[in-house]
Amino acid sequence: MRQEMAEREASEQLRGRQRPRSPRGWGLLQALWYLSFYRAVITERHLRRRAMAFIFIRFSAWQFAGCDRLWAGLVTALCASVRAHFGALPLSVFHVLGSPPRFASGFSQREWAPKRGACLKLGALLLALGAGAAALLLALLVPGLSQSRLLKALGSAAASLSGSGLALGAFSILKNVVVSEKRRIERLTDSDRFAAQLGFMSKVRAEVRALVDFLAFMEVFERRRLRVVLEVTGLERCYPEKVAGVLTAISTLLSDANAPFIFILAVDPSVIVPCLEQTGCMKGMADNGYLYLNRSISLPFSIPEMGARSRLQALDAAIQTREDLMYRIITRNVEQRRRRRSAEGDRGATEDGDGDAVRCIHEAFRCLHDGADPLSRYLPTCGTHVRRIVNTIPITLRLLLHRGAGAVAPRAAAAWVVLADRWPCRLSWALQCAEDAGQSAAGPGPEPRSLWSIFEEHAAELGALRKALSNALGLDGDPELFQSFLQRDFPFTARDARILLAVTVNLDHSIRHKMGLLRGLDRLQAAAVPPRVSRSVQCPHPE
Repeated sequence: MRQEMAEREASEQLRGRQRPRSPRGWGLLQALWYLSFYRAVITERHLRRRAMAFIFIRFSAWQFAGCDRLWAGLVTALCASVRAHFGALPLSVFHVLGSPPRFASGFSQREWAPKRGACLKLGALLLALGAGAAALLLALLVPGLSQSRLLKALGSAAASLSGSGLALGAFSILKNVVVSEKRRIERLTDSDRFAAQLGFMSKVRAEVRALVDFLAFMEVFERRRLRVVLEVTGLERCYPEKVAGVLTAISTLLSDANAPFIFILAVDPSVIVPCLEQTGCMKGMADNGYLYLNRSISLPFSIPEMGARSRLQALDAAIQTREDLMYRIITRNVEQRRRRRSAEGDRGATEDGDGDAVRCIHEAFRCLHDGADPLSRYLPTCGTHVRRIVNTIPITLRLLLHRGAGAVAPRAAAAWVVLADRWPCRLSWALQCAEDAGQSAAGPGPEPRSLWSIFEEHAAELGALRKALSNALGLDGDPELFQSFLQRDFPFTARDARILLAVTVNLDHSIRHKMGLLRGLDRLQAAAVPPRVSRSVQCPHPE
């Protein structure tokens, strides 16, 4: 959008059109002059302008989740961002002296029409102020008129009335500068009578209407089209009622055909749709959340899954962030300790441990970033999960080195972290079945069986518990990839799982605990059912 904005402005300048201007510096004085004494006229030439400017606003619904009305937070964020972009003074002058733009009649190209009423009022006030001041000066300075009480009274009255009118206008502008639109809406929401205020929505719509008129005025002044782009995120972490309130606020703001707003709603439909279906906004739509979204969103854009190159780019960005936070500092500390150690001839185990940790971490990241390595194919397509894996691998490797489990390769540790992140439910089931088998066996340790064979043996039992574990199963990725991961590319055994489970920090152990309880209950129910006894009944001889 920024690139499109720059290309359009360059194209307009090549065509010899009027250059856009900005309300900065001397342009601010010019904007204030037009705001006070002129009314903007939307002409055909203005509608044909291709130069455009975007005002970007990021709205995280999670930041306003504690408000009584989340949609009111959306409106206040809009007002505050527009005020910060143009400045408090132009918006305040428009609230007091400005007039909404009007469309041109016919093919007139005049973009500014003088406000005769405002000019006459200001002229009358200045004339009255001048006349009153002159009368007072005459009464005070001219000897023959110094005793005239009537002249003094008329001069004082004219000066005071005109001065008070000008002071009242200046006070109104100053009040709007100090008390912003955001603060006015917050006062309405903080009122004890908020629930009973029937005119609350009308007041909010009046504030938004004034904001839309101001943006239309600034379009004509800046000689380019203005669009306010609001990026709405974080709705998945809010309560269902507040999710519906934000969508209602978006529909309200877009109800005006000339509203210069563009909403980018970044949501996960699998989370938003159940929230909508739990609220009362679905009446008349057969409780279908997808139908509600289809009627609310005018341009749906479903982001496809990442390809191999995009996954590696996301991984590289996440690793670079971790490099900035930790690994450069660690590497610098290791180099300084090596130099000091070579100078003093002292070799410490702590320095060697830091160096081994850094080497293992970088080796694990190289395996993830290598497109030829099978591990890179199992990276998740969600950027959040990629960052979770990148943040977990260093902790896992440091714990392995601390526990003396140096036999585990960095590549295997990275693969285990990916396995726990992509398929937490299926991995927990295989670990629980392996643990139960080890507890019931007479041997001292777990069998060297592969995790896939254990999972395959008890897969039918997991299918029987799918209703109780439906939420946990929803966390897993593709089941076919899980099979190829454990059966072909990374055949972890039960012994490997016992070593790695002690340092696993990205696997929710409550899932495995719930699975253990469900298996125990099933065994108790099976033991409580008495076996069926077949009885043979001997019929008497018919004779």
